[in-house]
Amino acid sequence: MATTERDYYEILGLRRDASDGEIKKSFRKLARELHPDVSQAPDAEERFREVAEAYEVLSKSETRELYDRFGHAGLRSGGFTPGHFDLGNLADIFSAFFGDDLFAGGGGRSRQRARGADVAAEVEIELVEAATGVKREVPIRVARPCERCAGSGAEPGSRPVKCATCEGTGYLQQVSRSSFGQFVRTHGCPRCNGAGTVVEHACEHCNGGGRVVEERKLEVDVPPGMHDGQRIRLTGEGHAGVAGARAGDLFVLVHVRPDPRFVREGDDIFSTADLTVTQAALGADVRLPTLDGEIELSFEPGTQPGEIRVLRGRGMPVLQGFGRGDHRVLVNVAVPRHLTDEQRRLLEQFASSTNADNYRETEGFFEKLKSAFR
Repeated sequence: MATTERDYYEILGLRRDASDGEIKKSFRKLARELHPDVSQAPDAEERFREVAEAYEVLSKSETRELYDRFGHAGLRSGGFTPGHFDLGNLADIFSAFFGDDLFAGGGGRSRQRARGADVAAEVEIELVEAATGVKREVPIRVARPCERCAGSGAEPGSRPVKCATCEGTGYLQQVSRSSFGQFVRTHGCPRCNGAGTVVEHACEHCNGGGRVVEERKLEVDVPPGMHDGQRIRLTGEGHAGVAGARAGDLFVLVHVRPDPRFVREGDDIFSTADLTVTQAALGADVRLPTLDGEIELSFEPGTQPGEIRVLRGRGMPVLQGFGRGDHRVLVNVAVPRHLTDEQRRLLEQFASSTNADNYRETEGFFEKLKSAFR
């Protein structure tokens, strides 16, 4: 039951003398508006349950009469519990969303053909290829419609025939009665598996399945900016559906191999520039790798270890967006580990000739940090 015992006629927006046709019409209208798959309202699901419960009671003469005379208390004392719809009720619910063809005019049930299964594949690319975008051929094994029988499963010259067990409906019904009316249980036909037809002369190529498994190579376009572990979806490239139903999709998992020259953080790229002590002190032009190839970067005299040079717009492209991240270059100054006697003497002579002014900072640490991230 609904948590609040609202009047069922009020829920459906009806008078108490409403006809069966008016009750059904009101239910269909409200169901289309309130179903959680359609409505964005936060209380849509609860309101839909109320509408369905109201229709369940008022659509049957027995429960409607009981409700009209004794209200909610009468329903409870009679053992009524909502939520168990008979076949007619289910037909109305589905018709509200999928049209009136859920049940064919002759009483047969329309069958929703099974969509094909999805297929998974993997591809591995380099970081530089992820920056530029790349095309890759992906081998897959996939079920395709049989060309010999055009997917019907029947040998050419023959055709599937109506299933004698379910008389072509694809389902069987079991009817039971209770004090509140007739209840119908529906389940798929075991002979035709819900298809409504059976193949008497199976196709020699697909053995009646209507599909054959093929080895294929599919070209996949990996867009610029792809991240490791992301997937690309190719609609309709999965397994073929049953009896001409829509094919499944192909999902390609992309692996981006690590590049020893770079570290990726989001759309930014980090790398190091290794300078010697003399290069850092005297300044130097150093060739460095980037995603676009090598460039020559100039370092001013007095370059300090830990400094960061920012190459704007030389990072990874923004996936499905505009622009690129940055390439940040961290300066690493290599200090000699082994010295000859002459080298030591020269360094000691250099040290004795310097003073505090030679090491005075022109920009503080925090100012350098701020400039690196501007």
